[in-house]
Amino acid sequence: MSDHDHHDHDHSHEHHSHDAPPPSVPVAEDAGSQALSDALKSSFAIVKVAMGVLVVVFLGSGFFTVQQNERAIKLHFGKPVGEGNKALLGPGLHWGFPYPIDEVKKVPITDIQEVKSTVGWYATTPEQELNNSEPPAGPSLNPALDGYTITGDGNIIHTRATLSYRIEDPIRFAFDFVNASNAVQSALDNALIYASARYAVDDVLTRDKTGFRERVQARVDELIQKEKLGIVIEQCVVESKPPRQCKQAFDAVLTAVSTRDAAHNDAVKYENQILSQASAEATSRTNAAEVDSARLVGSVKAEAQRFNDLLPSYRTNPVLFASILLNEKITEVLTNAQEKFYVPENVGGGKPELRLQLSREPAKTGILTAPTR
Repeated sequence: MSDHDHHDHDHSHEHHSHDAPPPSVPVAEDAGSQALSDALKSSFAIVKVAMGVLVVVFLGSGFFTVQQNERAIKLHFGKPVGEGNKALLGPGLHWGFPYPIDEVKKVPITDIQEVKSTVGWYATTPEQELNNSEPPAGPSLNPALDGYTITGDGNIIHTRATLSYRIEDPIRFAFDFVNASNAVQSALDNALIYASARYAVDDVLTRDKTGFRERVQARVDELIQKEKLGIVIEQCVVESKPPRQCKQAFDAVLTAVSTRDAAHNDAVKYENQILSQASAEATSRTNAAEVDSARLVGSVKAEAQRFNDLLPSYRTNPVLFASILLNEKITEVLTNAQEKFYVPENVGGGKPELRLQLSREPAKTGILTAPTR
């Protein structure tokens, strides 16, 4: 085949290709594409609405409320927002980005917190604590279960404490310690051991319970101030008991102490009664003596004054003065006398004779009686 013929063949083939009609697109395929496109548009719209709702819910979840007895601290990526007291959010409604962007820590400032010691007490169950009963005492203490402290005189006791406190510095309490409550509990445990080592067993159990409790509280307060925990102690309750294995011996000692104290109190009461009576009687006698003394001194002063007043008259005319005094006394005597007898002086100068009948004759009745023979 020549080149001319080949060219003609190609040209003829090309001519037939341009003259052929294009293939037709099926109608069903166009409808499916349109439906798929509409479905995708609807899905995107729903997704947009859902995302908008989620954004609103996400942002709305950032609202939080702080109660009257609380203060809140907002952390932005772990760092407090604000410094010092400015970082504290007061009561009311607040907003922050939801976690993990922002985090809110609420600290109760007026509620009384409570922590209990974990040393010094024997093992008990919650049921036994509720019923106020004790587990049976074994032959000896079990160091793995039974806690105890050693007193200053080398004895063993069981002691425990409950500390009530309130938070004074929320920022320091919440952020300066991994767990501030555990730090308070450690201080309380330390105080029990510290105070026990400085008290005798009888003082802890009987004679000075109040002093021991105050020593424990003082030690806790000292450690709290030293570590700056940001709390204030409200109350410290301490309970102490002898080992259960020695309970009978301690009960006997307590009975003896109680009997001794009762006898001592009776003796002191009797002493006070006697002293009170003696003091009252001494006061009464002293007062009476002072009254008599004052009266006697006054009487003597009056007589002395009267004597001094009459002395000039006596010195002027002693005879006349004596006569006047005699007449005054006779008048005073005769004024109150029922019977008066005047005895004249004897003319002869002799002494007069005076006869007195001390008993009068009985009055006559007027009845005559016959003489007896």
